[in-house]
Amino acid sequence: MGNAVREERAASETDGTMNDDEVIAAAMRILEKRIREGDCLASPQAVREYLRLAIGEREREVFVVVMLDAQHRVIAVEELFAGTLTQTSVYPREVVKCVLRHNAGAMIFAHNHPSGVAEPSQADQILTQTLQRALGLVDVKVLDHFVVARGAALSFAERGLL
Repeated sequence: MGNAVREERAASETDGTMNDDEVIAAAMRILEKRIREGDCLASPQAVREYLRLAIGEREREVFVVVMLDAQHRVIAVEELFAGTLTQTSVYPREVVKCVLRHNAGAMIFAHNHPSGVAEPSQADQILTQTLQRALGLVDVKVLDHFVVARGAALSFAERGLL
């Protein structure tokens, strides 16, 4: 067991045992710490697994951006929009403002499908194209867009949709 897990378990207010939700929360804190300290999201698989943990179980749809520097190291991860069970409104202007605020050179988008189906809709594809055009105007490259569901995360880049 890693030191970080032992520290989380020791910090638990119970008798040292953690339920599933506490384990997931501890794992998210560990991942967030690793993101701040380095480049733990250095591969598509690492990004996929992080996003599955971060938003895969959410009960309403959320839209997340992973902002990267010119060498594709993580600068920040932000949940920009939250919606309902079946949709969320995403505003390109707000995405561009966020990217400029962080001085990002590239980004990865992600949103979840609480329905459990990790397939992009036509609206998802149109949104991605709109965001690519808007961000292209300020020289920010869109590397991927993930659709995340409970057991899966689909990559637009791997599907040839970018």
